[in-house]
Amino acid sequence: MKSLIAQKHVLSDPKVQLDIINNHNDRIKSFDKFEEKISDFDLFPLKPTGIEIFQINVGYMCNMTCKHCHVDAGPDRKEVMTRETLELCLDALDHEQITTVDLTGGAPEMNPHFRWFVDEVSKLGKHIIVRSNLTILDTRKFEDLPQFLAGRGVEITCSLPFYSKRRTDAQRGEGTYTKSVKVLKTLNNLGYGKDEKLRLNLVYNPVGAFLPPDQQSLQEEFKERLREDHDIVFNELFTITNLPISRFLNFLMMSGNLEEYMEKLITSFNPAAAEGVMCRNTISIGWDGTLFDCDFNQMLKMQTNHGAPGHIKEWNIEKLNQREIVVNQHCFGCTAGAGSSCGGATV
Repeated sequence: MKSLIAQKHVLSDPKVQLDIINNHNDRIKSFDKFEEKISDFDLFPLKPTGIEIFQINVGYMCNMTCKHCHVDAGPDRKEVMTRETLELCLDALDHEQITTVDLTGGAPEMNPHFRWFVDEVSKLGKHIIVRSNLTILDTRKFEDLPQFLAGRGVEITCSLPFYSKRRTDAQRGEGTYTKSVKVLKTLNNLGYGKDEKLRLNLVYNPVGAFLPPDQQSLQEEFKERLREDHDIVFNELFTITNLPISRFLNFLMMSGNLEEYMEKLITSFNPAAAEGVMCRNTISIGWDGTLFDCDFNQMLKMQTNHGAPGHIKEWNIEKLNQREIVVNQHCFGCTAGAGSSCGGATV
């Protein structure tokens, strides 16, 4: 037991995670470097197409501890964005190029300034996305949030590992499926998934060391089963590839699948997916205001570089639009197969 606890502690260190991924690649000569791979298609250095999405991780605190979570979020995490940092975010958002504010966590709803911030962003006329685990909306403290979000036209994107109880609970804990179905019905009753102004999306992550299936086919399957079993409707299903970091990296190592999974990601490289990676039109803001090219780089502490501002208090959209995006071997996860982003497949 002590060795398992020690390993979990080691794998919480971003530098150790990067070393593990890179060392595995170095032992296999056939493995490409990500920089070299995108260079073959004239994409290196990878550059932004312009910041349209402002993704804020408002804290790692969460009411759940999911097996696949790349944030390593949980009830024991104390990192929460302060109101002062949120105010700096509001200052940065005063630019017409940025159209969408994407709030994530942890469970973003647990940030004590969440409602205030949503109201302030709404005043700026930005489209708001909240990434919810659903179960947080079934707790007494947050049970009125669906009405609050609906009243402001907030898009809700939520995780539902599968349309069956067995597979959902296996990935996210006993009772998750029942609570999720209850909240989805509440959202439907408010118009989510039915009214085009109240968009409701689901997110699917594979439970094992494999790529997600075809997004469109799986979406049709989810819609049919949830409609028949629970009379639940939603707008879109997003399939997201699990990247080899944090808890999923631990799973890959413990199951002896890291080498095979990395090879699968690399050999499935799709240049069309590389052109559409989310870091090209998104900026990621960490709970402490540090700037990153994407949420995954945030978890690995790979902040913006090459002359770009490194913190929200130094915000400069012109310099950020000209920056060189920081990449490493984990980036193969976003370019494999049909591609992967916070909005699902990219091709």
